[in-house]
Amino acid sequence: MVNATDRFDIVIVGGGLTGTAFALALRNSPYRVALVEPRPPGPPGADWDARVYAYSPGNVDWLRGLGGWAEPVRAQAIHAMRIFGDAGGRLSFDALETGLPELAWIAENGRLQYALWQAAGQVGNIELVAAQPEAVAWGEAGRHRLVLADGRELVADLLVGADGASSWLRDQAGIGFTVKDQHQAGVVANFETEKPHRGIAWQWFAGDSVLAYLPLPGRRISIVWSTHEDAVPERIARAADDFAADVAAAGQHVLGELRRITPQAAFPLKIRRAREWVRPGLALIGDAAHTVHPLAGQGVNLGFRDCRLLAEMLAAGGNPGDIGRLQAYAVRRLEDVASMQFTTGGLKSLFTNPDPMLRGLRNAGLGLTNGQDWLKQALMRHAVQ
Repeated sequence: MVNATDRFDIVIVGGGLTGTAFALALRNSPYRVALVEPRPPGPPGADWDARVYAYSPGNVDWLRGLGGWAEPVRAQAIHAMRIFGDAGGRLSFDALETGLPELAWIAENGRLQYALWQAAGQVGNIELVAAQPEAVAWGEAGRHRLVLADGRELVADLLVGADGASSWLRDQAGIGFTVKDQHQAGVVANFETEKPHRGIAWQWFAGDSVLAYLPLPGRRISIVWSTHEDAVPERIARAADDFAADVAAAGQHVLGELRRITPQAAFPLKIRRAREWVRPGLALIGDAAHTVHPLAGQGVNLGFRDCRLLAEMLAAGGNPGDIGRLQAYAVRRLEDVASMQFTTGGLKSLFTNPDPMLRGLRNAGLGLTNGQDWLKQALMRHAVQ
């Protein structure tokens, strides 16, 4: 039980996937940790969550080690990927080519968050705090005071912002961010399929949009249909059967007829990067620090790699808010994040450019890559980390 004023080494603001996983990664550290989340996850129902993510095998192994990849998580392995350009270009990836059992895993956000939260609640050095942050009093030498809406105050050497793309803690610190508006939105929904997906993920670049089929357990898929923001209202308004027919047709009926099992929803696509990731006694991780275009499914994986590195760098003990160590974390993570933002943003721009010459080049590029086994293996080995 947290007292009216309590002292911690580390206070994490945000109990989503990234924040809770980071707390768990500190379970064997010498630090006392508070995880603050105003809306803790409750036990999931039987319905399917339209919010699903792709998880790299390396991150899944890490989550298993934390005890967070467990019931009630429902996960499906991706054994192969099929990518189609808008003028005949094709690119295929198969786990067998790398000697790996899978390329990625697909799982629902809500169930994994609940599993991580339950695991964190069983760790002795972690306090789960179900309260709304209200204010921050920035102290000397990194000793900051987090004021909660219920009147409690948490004092910490290190505050960690894991509260998403619209981070409250980042705003409280006055840290701005650069944003590249894609003028697109991702439309998501889940479907039952006529044909088995066999653990294959599919992606189609259609000039004005990108459609991804992500396999779920059983004969089910989740889709992300990235499209210009002007087209979103019409797609959201489509009746269930009509939208299912649209998605099946856009996916060339590779899985036969589809039946929608969750209503379609949409979220804006913006590439963001905070101008500062660290200050004395402050660190940003996950979407609070950076977001990427979802076409490569790497956003949550970048956040987990933030957690893995920062927890590793803090494992030796000492003052967790020391700026030297935090700056080293930021420098080491910047290359990975910048590379992914450049790659996903560049692919989006390349495949939505109407120039006929670029159309031919981009499809030729897919075919060229598909014929270079060494390049495909290098790409896959980076993606599975």
